[in-house]
Amino acid sequence: MQNNYQQVVEPYSGLSEAQFSFIRKFIRQKAGIVLSDSKQYLVESRLKHVAKIFGLSDVGLLCDRLQRTPDIQLETMVIDALTTNETLWFRDKKPFDALLEMYLPWLEKQTDSRSLRIWCAGCSSGQEPYSLILMFTEENIFKTWDVRVIATDISQGILERAKKGIYSQLEVNRGLPAKMLVKYFKQLETGEWQLSSQIRSKVVFRKHNLLTDAPPDSRLNLIFCRNALIYLIFRKSGKSWSVFISGWRRWDCSFLEPRKRPWGLPISFSR
Repeated sequence: MQNNYQQVVEPYSGLSEAQFSFIRKFIRQKAGIVLSDSKQYLVESRLKHVAKIFGLSDVGLLCDRLQRTPDIQLETMVIDALTTNETLWFRDKKPFDALLEMYLPWLEKQTDSRSLRIWCAGCSSGQEPYSLILMFTEENIFKTWDVRVIATDISQGILERAKKGIYSQLEVNRGLPAKMLVKYFKQLETGEWQLSSQIRSKVVFRKHNLLTDAPPDSRLNLIFCRNALIYLIFRKSGKSWSVFISGWRRWDCSFLEPRKRPWGLPISFSR
């Protein structure tokens, strides 16, 4: 019997080698994010939604448009889509303990102002800055210290989400103590949890590019950059990371880095 069925092969709708190379160069120059050769499928899957928004049938056409036509909105959405938003509550815990047990007593001896300025760089969906505020609230730090926490990220979309302080059950299960969930969150009809406005109001969120923008405050005491550093590459030209590092030293800031040394981080800059 003759088989009348024919295999239908759909045209490839992904990125060519040249297009993927362009995307890698684009995101590295714009945001300092390093994409390995193995990330092509991840890039294609994340950009499909952006292509759909712009009425394009595949990510290859999206890449062509990004190359041909300067478009701030398109560039912003591509950067948002390719940003890794991996974070959790009280990540690794030790830096938070060190802040309370070591840094604050040291700072108290250095100044009479009782002012604490903290920058959470690459804050993602907000768990890190909110963890600080929750810890300070539990320890009554606000009674004796004037605390200002500035949280920044390159993704406008993730910042809007962070401001709302709404998290899924899975997200609140990642590092958040149960007593804090009960005390400072309310459960919504959707099953998600929203942080109290009292806690949210203590964090100032701003859009910021670590490669091109100046630090958001000139009076910083402490910088958390633990969510972002392992994904970034340090550049030697322009407003480079070395400028930020020298700035941190001038301000005598404490800096908490991840366990993994970021690409290009000078050996002289250590824990």
